[in-house]
Amino acid sequence: MDFTMGEAAATLRGELRRLIAAEVPADFLGAFTDDPADLALAQRFCGVLSERGLLCAAWPEEFGGRGASVWEQTVVREEMWARHEPRGAQYMGVNWVGPTIMRHGTAEQRRKHLPPIARGEVIWCQGFSEPDAGSDLASLRTSARRDGDGWRISGQKIWTSYATMAQWCFLLARTSREARKQQGLTVFLLPMSDPAIEVRPIRAMLGPHHLNEVFLDGVRATEADVLGEVGGGWAVVQEVLAFERVGIARYARCERLLHDAPGAAGEVWDELPPALRARWTRALVHCRRARLLAYQVVSLQDAGRVTPADAAAYRIAVTRLDQESAAVLAEIAHSIPPNTPARNHFRAAVADHWRYANAATVASGSIEIQQTLLSRTLLPPPDPRAAA
Repeated sequence: MDFTMGEAAATLRGELRRLIAAEVPADFLGAFTDDPADLALAQRFCGVLSERGLLCAAWPEEFGGRGASVWEQTVVREEMWARHEPRGAQYMGVNWVGPTIMRHGTAEQRRKHLPPIARGEVIWCQGFSEPDAGSDLASLRTSARRDGDGWRISGQKIWTSYATMAQWCFLLARTSREARKQQGLTVFLLPMSDPAIEVRPIRAMLGPHHLNEVFLDGVRATEADVLGEVGGGWAVVQEVLAFERVGIARYARCERLLHDAPGAAGEVWDELPPALRARWTRALVHCRRARLLAYQVVSLQDAGRVTPADAAAYRIAVTRLDQESAAVLAEIAHSIPPNTPARNHFRAAVADHWRYANAATVASGSIEIQQTLLSRTLLPPPDPRAAA
């Protein structure tokens, strides 16, 4: 298959790199640090991207994009993630919340939610996982019960990234009990300002804003807050997870840091053990593999033919790459004396990458779940006659 992105994508990549160099400090390591200025910088940068039609480049112009190709949007993902995601939490709204509302939302929901996302003005969080329903999401217990012409939602969510700063929550709740647990689930779009919603941060090595508990105590929702059909939430969520798992170009950061390693090491590079440099080479090869898998899934998405197994195969490869590259880079960084600003920044970037990599095989569905999805496609179904 030919995945040449074309001249427009190459031009866009150059534009993005110049823009990042002009607007984002070289030592920026993400928006979610102990310094509030980092988040403020990310929010400002989103405004800059939006003014140029780059925040939601592949969105239709009527919704605030510029109708770019999926390959141009892929370039945006790669350049942002390679440089520690200077869009902050906006990638969530851009990559999957907005596109899902486009596909399943009413005209009023599109008018209400899409323009603020396209302008980078609103942050979303995802109310999926629960204490007893993480990887087994369909077992969730948060319930939405009929109350007159609306609903009352009660329950608990956990591992909710950005809940302390988000204005809106994309929430999955159970609206009825059915024979199959995947049935009877409904998506609600809820304002986080509701006083019946309580957020409790969970301390973690990833820093502020990433992990939180969310408690819903009789939150009032109306029919206008329902996304898609009542009881049809599972089908919506399957689309969401496919977009989410492909939407972060993790390989781009791995590749950039691996390419930066020899320059940061300088004269120390030739003194590194040959086995370590061989692992570095192997990790670069695996970067290319993950990139090509991502391009294949993007192509299938563009053609409307992507399956959960396609997204799972990519997810397995890229999360393993995250951890493989983090281990190699950590050993290299440990061998480099911190005696120059450039080396100090490289060591700090590697440490940040290592922290995220340790969570990579759990976030957005554990790697074990991805393997199950993939095996169901590759392996034939069991023969009922064999059991007899």
